[in-house]
Amino acid sequence: MSLSTAAEEDSAPEIHLPADIDWQMLDKSKFFFLGAALFSGVSATLYPVVVLKTRQQVLQTQLSSIRTAFAILRHEGIRGLYRGFGTSLMGTIPARALYMTALEVTKSSVGTATIRLGFPEPTAAAIANAAAGLSAAMAAQLVWTPIDVVSQRLMVQGNTGIPNGTNVSPCKYRGGIDAFRKIINADGLRGLYRGFGMSIVTYAPSNAVWWASYSMAQRFVWGGVGCYLCKRDDENKEGSSSASFRPDSKTVMAVQGVSAAMAGGVSALITMPLDTIKTRLQVLDGEENGRRPPTIGQTVRNLVKEGGWAACYRGLGPRWASMSMSATTMITTYEFLKRLSAKNQENLPS
Repeated sequence: MSLSTAAEEDSAPEIHLPADIDWQMLDKSKFFFLGAALFSGVSATLYPVVVLKTRQQVLQTQLSSIRTAFAILRHEGIRGLYRGFGTSLMGTIPARALYMTALEVTKSSVGTATIRLGFPEPTAAAIANAAAGLSAAMAAQLVWTPIDVVSQRLMVQGNTGIPNGTNVSPCKYRGGIDAFRKIINADGLRGLYRGFGMSIVTYAPSNAVWWASYSMAQRFVWGGVGCYLCKRDDENKEGSSSASFRPDSKTVMAVQGVSAAMAGGVSALITMPLDTIKTRLQVLDGEENGRRPPTIGQTVRNLVKEGGWAACYRGLGPRWASMSMSATTMITTYEFLKRLSAKNQENLPS
């Protein structure tokens, strides 16, 4: 792939990027095996931030992320930041496999179709990425929603020492299997798919926006790199500019990471209220309905009653950090994984 960057001068350096690796070029067994290992490590690193975000979303009082973290560590130790991690990890592997398959198959198919329809390459790439993100999120939620329900209930149970005696949830599950069994006994299969509709509404558009934004952010960042190269050449060579620039792998990864963080931050801000409502639907029982789960309307009313519309943004800091860090690590890990899993690696363009 090459990217020509615009500058004030007539001659601008052409940036030659490594070729994209599509679905047909991947060794599938290596792709899924290495992907499970790499993304399990990423999940373990980011999990405490997800716990903080979830705890803040279900609290009935406003508390900063730092105070919440210290309260968990003081009363529960480091284990408190990893409640439900085993369950989450078990679900991550099949969910990621579904996600990556849907993502790559859709991106390859839609990308080819949009090019044939005559769309310019930047537009075709944005459309293909948006469609791929949408289908990947919908496929993954079939597995991820039940895992999310169980792991989030484990995350929030116990006394975190919140001021004014506010507990998150009593300890009623001994682990993931116990929680799974009790939810099935109490609510049937529907109990495991609490908030499934909200999950689709939250994650499907969020993924579509993220992947489209990522594609556009990359072009924006590379355009800035091209302008910088033009100015540097003007200063160093008095008007003569280099014909082309071939970035090394570290530069490519840095640009991918910055672009992913930009896209992740924007996506977190836009979808935060939906994520808060989804988390409460999955975790809390409705007092007004006995043991029945609360409706979306009741959840929104309770949030507004507790802290106004700002309550919908509780946990925004951890979620912003989590999505930005997750996006950065995910995309760099994902691109690295694709290159490791490509067939005939000796023939890959550098």
